[in-house]
Amino acid sequence: MHKYINKDFFKSILKDGMTIHVGGFLTNGSPETLIDLVVESGIKDLTIICNDGGYEGNGVGKMINHGQVNKLIASHIGTNPDVGRLMNDGRLVVELVPQGTLVERIRAFGAGLGGILTPTGLNTMVQEGKEVINVKGKDYLLEEALGADLALIGGAIADPYGNLKYKETMRNFNPIMATAAEIVVVEPVRIVDEIDPENVITPHPFVDYVLGGEENER
Repeated sequence: MHKYINKDFFKSILKDGMTIHVGGFLTNGSPETLIDLVVESGIKDLTIICNDGGYEGNGVGKMINHGQVNKLIASHIGTNPDVGRLMNDGRLVVELVPQGTLVERIRAFGAGLGGILTPTGLNTMVQEGKEVINVKGKDYLLEEALGADLALIGGAIADPYGNLKYKETMRNFNPIMATAAEIVVVEPVRIVDEIDPENVITPHPFVDYVLGGEENER
């Protein structure tokens, strides 16, 4: 039960300049309450790692629209016109990463690896500034592992210990990101008394805190 925190405690761990994993896929499985609390905190100079740029006023788009984000690392940004506008104005750095490469870079960090080798992006703009490694006559890009100071996880059903399973397609990036950050905070969609151990996707040792009480009731 010590893992369960309120919104004030969550705000107390936030700092300017953090790199933050944000789970979800086009806001499906996004931790919307935790994102709102980041916005309320007013922290700035953030690097956000997410599948996408969210929408205007939803998902990570809320942090971007409030000017809190310096850099976005994502697979696509087309659902939030503000991302393209800020990028073109020089007010937001955007690193576009192929989706499979993005999740594998995160997975690599969680596994304690330095990175992955992939042919995806060879001879394209994705290759710019990256090392090419030849293995048995075939070229690969070295894509470095991608971790974060903080992971914000949504779409989860939690038990009292902080074990997690995920609600249908809300699983997406969430379990991988939960392995790849110094601090992992979960906003569950529901808290239950027990989860069958065979159904646990994220074991409780990966989870530092769970937002509890009214903050996560649906």
